[in-house]
Amino acid sequence: MGRINNLAPKKNSISPAERDFKMVRTEISLFLENVPGELAKLTAMLEEAGMNIDALTIQDASEYVQSLFKARGKSLKRVAPAASYGSMKKDSADYALIRLLAENTDKVIDLLSRKGYLFDIFPVIALEIENRPGSLAEMARKFGEEGININYVYGSALPGTQKALFVFSPEDIELAARIFNDQDQQP
Repeated sequence: MGRINNLAPKKNSISPAERDFKMVRTEISLFLENVPGELAKLTAMLEEAGMNIDALTIQDASEYVQSLFKARGKSLKRVAPAASYGSMKKDSADYALIRLLAENTDKVIDLLSRKGYLFDIFPVIALEIENRPGSLAEMARKFGEEGININYVYGSALPGTQKALFVFSPEDIELAARIFNDQDQQP
């Protein structure tokens, strides 16, 4: 199946933001059946291929479909025929939306394509931040001060460790990358 837009993944198809800023990563979003064992199958497949996951989040796909409804409401443009919306909402409860960052994105994309997974890729900002009170607030404040909306964020740290990894999906990836790259360049 491959990518949702049915375009084969392009090798070396790196956007200017990905080329210029180390914190811009490619997130893979895919759908799995919302049944026991599906995540185990996916992660075992990646393990067998020697591919590591850097970050992962899972949500009920019906939330994703509802966001499509909200987007349609704002733009008044349909992403599907009107009759499809009801069945999309009902069927989406049968699936989970997986978002992940992988150590070697191109290899994971190739593997998912060969195995017939339905997925898409999106640029995101992955930031390693200090594991202390207020670090996430500082990052969120920077987005807000620049007028950049955050579509979603996920992250984690182990208690007692110095660093945490947070993944942000901003509306303006290029501006977000410049903001955090400039921050890294300051003495």
